[in-house]
Order: sequence, then structure tokens, then C-alpha cells
Amino acid sequence: MWRGRTVTVHRAGVAVSVVVVGAGVAGTACARALVDSKVAVRVLERGHVPGGRMASKRYGDRRADIGAGYFTVSDDRFAAVVAQWREAGLAREWTDTLAVHDGSGWSSTTGPARWAAPGGLRSLVEHLASGLDVRVRSAVEWVEPGPRVDGTAVDAVVLAMPGPQAARLLDPRLTAVRDAVDGQGWRPALVATLEYPDRSWEDFKGVFVNDHPVLRAVFDDGSRRGDGAPVLVAHTGHEFAESFVADAPEAAADIEGAVRELLTLPAAARVHVHRWTFATPTTPNPAPFFLGDDLVGVAGDAWGSPKVETAWLSGTLLGRALAEKLA
Repeated sequence: MWRGRTVTVHRAGVAVSVVVVGAGVAGTACARALVDSKVAVRVLERGHVPGGRMASKRYGDRRADIGAGYFTVSDDRFAAVVAQWREAGLAREWTDTLAVHDGSGWSSTTGPARWAAPGGLRSLVEHLASGLDVRVRSAVEWVEPGPRVDGTAVDAVVLAMPGPQAARLLDPRLTAVRDAVDGQGWRPALVATLEYPDRSWEDFKGVFVNDHPVLRAVFDDGSRRGDGAPVLVAHTGHEFAESFVADAPEAAADIEGAVRELLTLPAAARVHVHRWTFATPTTPNPAPFFLGDDLVGVAGDAWGSPKVETAWLSGTLLGRALAEKLA
């Protein structure tokens, strides 16, 4: 059982009390809160690395952020963690101003500081996971009353993932948690990494694109990562993404052409497209997490305004609530 590769410290001889399924920011934050409360936790991740939608993918000798475009900070509890990331050189303030393009032309929007990570946003999840028992390539198939995970009894289970993914794992007898996740709606997106021979643009960090048939946002990955690489990352709208369910790479030409026209650029040298089936929750829940009497819980960025901070808070608060119950 749970034979996946361990990527961080596993403390042999400690009985597992809680299983967290999903090693994105919500799952690792939840596990961290539980471990800080002296609860033994194992994190099971079906992918080959932690990160979830704070993903970075390697193209050649460089990684590009292909999940969240950045993160913001408003909660003091999250700010304390971000301060640690900053002190460790893992995160930096990137910009408070981004361009906006719509049918009337160009403008700009100024808001809270957008934060980025020189090593990619996934490096922040890896920092949260440091010292935890994380098993990658460990796909969970079934969660049933008890609770039990793939036939193994545990004290509690956390599903740190979009509701539709959680629903696939839940026994029908777990009615309360199934009701909680069945109400979630999600939209897909395609994210294209565009590599150019050189930086033919100036003073550009990113743009929110409104009322466009293809694009929703374009970010300068060289700017946000701080290495000046001639790489842009384009996020599409959900309606466009729904047309490329079976083969996301087929969308490369359309996305590249849309970026070229929007920013008046030469053709990109290479384009890589990643599909997120569950990119953005459409029905955010006002509660910060769900935890049933059967001690099966759910956390993630659908439990509040969809952003990185929300996911961290959701996982952290669920972890603390579970620790209190298990005490």
C-alpha cells in the first residue's frame, strides 16, 4: 500500500494518523499545520512532484510557471509565511501594475503587490513540504467510511483538490462530503509557454485581456522570474479551452497568433501548451474548508476567492481544525 516514491523526510516508526491526498499548496499547508500540532501525516500525490496548480515546467534548461501567474498577500497569517519565503530568497515582490486590454484599447490597473518566485512558484510548495512525508506517484483510488483510504484505516482524510476530482474518490456513503464537492463548478484553461529568439518588447510585465476570443492574460515570465528570458506565458479563456479537450497542443498556433497580434511581436520560436481541466472554480464557497463528522475534509482555492492565499489558508485552517478534533 502507498508504494510511491518518497521525496522528503519520512520518519520511520511513526504511525500515520491523517492522509492528505494532493500535494499542492492547500495539501502541503494542511499537512504542515497538522505536523506542527504533533499529528502524524502522510501526503499522497499522484504526480511525480509536489506543486499542483502552482506548477513549473522545464523547457530546455529553464523552467516556466504554467499554473498560477503570481500571488498576492492580504492575510497576516499568510504574510508570515511569505516573509519566510522572502528571507530564504524564494519569493519577491514583482509588480503592482499590469496592463489591461479590451475593445477600447490599452490601459493599466494598479492593485496589491503581485509576488513571484525566482525558482518558480512550485519551489514555494516544495518549501512547505520540506520535512513532510510526501509520497509522489501515489494515486489514491477510493476513500470510504471509517475513514479508510484504499482499504487502510486512518484517523482522518483530507482531499486537497478540485471538487470533481474529489468526487471520483468518494464512497457514496460519505454523503456529507459528497454534497460539499458536488456543488463545485470549474472551468478549464490552456496555458501556453512561448519562447522567442530575443526580447523584442520593452517595459512589459503582463496584461489582462478582456472580451477576447482566445486570451485571458499574458505574463512576461522573464520579468516575473527575474532572469530576463524572452519567454511569455499566455492563459486562455475557458470557452476557447473547451474546444481542445483531446489534444491541447493543437491550440498552439491559435494562441501564438493571438499573442503576436495583441503585442505586435514576431513569431515565437517554440510554443508549448498545457491544459488545466480544473483551472478556476466558478462557485467559490464562503466557508474556508469542509470537515464532516466522519473526519473526511476538503480544502483548496474553491473555498473562498480563488487564489494562492485562499488555498494556503484553506489547508492551514483545516489542518488546525483536524488537530483539535484528534486531540
